[in-house]
Amino acid sequence: MSTSGRRTSGARRPGTPAGRTSRGRRPGTPGRRTSTGRRRGQRRRYDVLGILVAAAIGFPVYWMVLTAFRPATEILSLPPEFWPSHPTLANFGRALSTETFWANVRSSAVIGLGTVLVSLLVGTLAAFALARFRFAGRKAFVVVILTVQMIPLAALVIPVYLLLNDAGMTDSLGGVIVVYLVFTLPFTVWMLHGFIAAIPVELEEAAMVDGCGRLGAFVRIVLPLLAPGLVATSVFAMVQAWNEYVLVYVLLSTPEKQTLSIWLVSFQTSFGTDYGGLMAGATLTALPVVVFFLAVHRKIAAGLATGAVKG
Repeated sequence: MSTSGRRTSGARRPGTPAGRTSRGRRPGTPGRRTSTGRRRGQRRRYDVLGILVAAAIGFPVYWMVLTAFRPATEILSLPPEFWPSHPTLANFGRALSTETFWANVRSSAVIGLGTVLVSLLVGTLAAFALARFRFAGRKAFVVVILTVQMIPLAALVIPVYLLLNDAGMTDSLGGVIVVYLVFTLPFTVWMLHGFIAAIPVELEEAAMVDGCGRLGAFVRIVLPLLAPGLVATSVFAMVQAWNEYVLVYVLLSTPEKQTLSIWLVSFQTSFGTDYGGLMAGATLTALPVVVFFLAVHRKIAAGLATGAVKG
């Protein structure tokens, strides 16, 4: 056999794809490795950027907690120290021993939990009707929900106060809950509408075929699947009701009925600001919401992912 008739090992056989040689080796492997390395480098840069952003956001919280454990002589020291030399609990003791602290804790809990429970009860039913039924004015209702979210809170303080004053509901926790519902209900309905729309309607129809009514299918099928959405929505409603300041300051005049956000102002006096007590009070105020968030953060992530599927 002549030499010209032999095939070299690197020659491509007839019918072999252009991307393969006769030995089955794919060309371009170094290129794929380079691409993988580039993606890893890009991912590392994103990780570093995320860490920097998290540090910038978390530093004020760290400084608040740090100041809460500092004695008064170290709070305004220069240069500032990033760890207390002599940690103390005196600031927390001073905050807990204030006259109206526990009464303000009770007011905050009543307003926050009342707002969350009523908004979830009414908002869930409204979101279900909006997602499952076709009725006249449905699109206009959605537009109204979005419009209410765009109205600034400061523009409504005086009209809200005049309305509650005429109804005799100023300086009452019930009046504050009603006002908060005006702002939390549209958000609740809008959020839960997306969650309910993501639940296949065929599940409810199958339950009704098996003998459940509309209410039974809602309770047994929709509500269990809606649990992540309810948790996520309740957290946002709770945070809004817990941290709100302007409306509570205007509507509540009795010190015992005011919330913790108003109680923090008591650390600012004509003699100056008690920064240690103020930061200890702010830490105590933020603690319940942080604990609740950490307890349900997995369901919040699952709920946000579910609600983003369809809406």
